[in-house]
Amino acid sequence: MGNTEVSAVIPVYNDRKALGRALPESIAALESVTPAFELIVAEDGSTDGSYEFVREYAEKDPRVRLLHRDERQGRGTALNRAFRESLGSIVCYYDVDLATDLRHLPELVAAIREGYDISTGSRLLPSSDITRSGGREIASRGYNFLVRVILSSRLYDHQCGFKAFRRERLLALIPLIKDGHWFWDTEVLVRAQRAGYRVFEFPVHWTEGKGTTVRKNDVISMGRAILRLWWQLHVKKD
Repeated sequence: MGNTEVSAVIPVYNDRKALGRALPESIAALESVTPAFELIVAEDGSTDGSYEFVREYAEKDPRVRLLHRDERQGRGTALNRAFRESLGSIVCYYDVDLATDLRHLPELVAAIREGYDISTGSRLLPSSDITRSGGREIASRGYNFLVRVILSSRLYDHQCGFKAFRRERLLALIPLIKDGHWFWDTEVLVRAQRAGYRVFEFPVHWTEGKGTTVRKNDVISMGRAILRLWWQLHVKKD
């Protein structure tokens, strides 16, 4: 694995059922991108058999690596660890439910090969093809509008779990990122733009995962996270 080009990361927390599909489909998709890849499962304190399933899978396929934590640390924290321990010059991640169609993986990686620092899938561009409930659609558009206005982002979709990075550039950003859970996706894009990174946003085919709902508390915490980052950038000056 000394000359790994691409490290793909899947953050996992109690996702045993989804892993049965995600691992083989990921391997097939990555094989179409490069022969020099690794698939890292960042398993974050699962209690549903996810850890055991991936461990057995990795024993049969050495291209699969398991990073396990005994206690849940948060999605962003799990991603940070995985990227630090990755071997590829290009790193990417996507959600275990494969909500974003993996047929977009070649395009995601190609943008980094062509010189971009970050590439990110978008559900909110005119040619994006998404299937989602009305409530989540309204919440997502409202959230991303606020990120654009309050945090001066030029991007349209910040929370799509389908991103790739030039590894060395991402590692330079990670020490600045404060959020250890879901807001990580937005914070990395906002901080990257402020640092002058080149970001490529492109439309994707995306289908809402089962059992995902937006609760009132989620909306409140999303707003707080935006304001907290604004404070860190403009008042606290970290």
